[in-house]
Amino acid sequence: MGGRFQELAWRKTPLGEISLRRRWDPALDTEVYEVKLDDEFLMSSLFPVAEIELARLGLGALAGADLDVVVGGLGLGFTASTVLADPRVRAMLVVEAIEDVVEWHRQGLFPFCAGMADDPRTRFVETDFFAAAASETGFDPTAPGRLFHAVLLDIDHSPRHVLSPEHASCYTPAGLRRLARHLHPDGVFAMWSDDPPDARFGEALAEVFATWQAHVVRFPNPLTGGESANTVYLART
Repeated sequence: MGGRFQELAWRKTPLGEISLRRRWDPALDTEVYEVKLDDEFLMSSLFPVAEIELARLGLGALAGADLDVVVGGLGLGFTASTVLADPRVRAMLVVEAIEDVVEWHRQGLFPFCAGMADDPRTRFVETDFFAAAASETGFDPTAPGRLFHAVLLDIDHSPRHVLSPEHASCYTPAGLRRLARHLHPDGVFAMWSDDPPDARFGEALAEVFATWQAHVVRFPNPLTGGESANTVYLART
């Protein structure tokens, strides 16, 4: 890469100005990919551990083969790529509202997710995840009412820190019930959060799902030299 910083893409969206940049970090001796929404960092290739664990924990809770999976929010693709690493997965529907993000992957901009967009099990649905979750049609517009074995969500920062006020209703008992309609019996809903476990959200999960857990995922932070943590919620119908 020529130079230490390059903006690979930029666009104004209903949520704000989204940009993709690539930079060389000399202190870490590595190339870093980052996505920003306005002035806020959404994701970084330096911290993929919890996104990977979202897929591993979600699929690890399922038995059997021929799994149909929804990934809500594509981002840098770590969750989607980890889903495809499970040979039991028959089909993966990636629901992403911002078409530019899908195009980044189709263009092969991310070496750490090479092949994900071209895998025959992958299909992109460019729509609002939350509107699809609340609808009768569900996540697959070509097969209304289709059920899935797992829905893995990584869009908002947390149930309380949402990117749009319209997302907040999904984290209520009523919103979770609407989402759960699109799962097979004994299906899994898993979600990434940047915050510690939230007791109020846990109460909402308990109203809708048979079981739920909050997994704290810890990982080294190369920027601080210390440790950081995210939360992965795991619930079963």
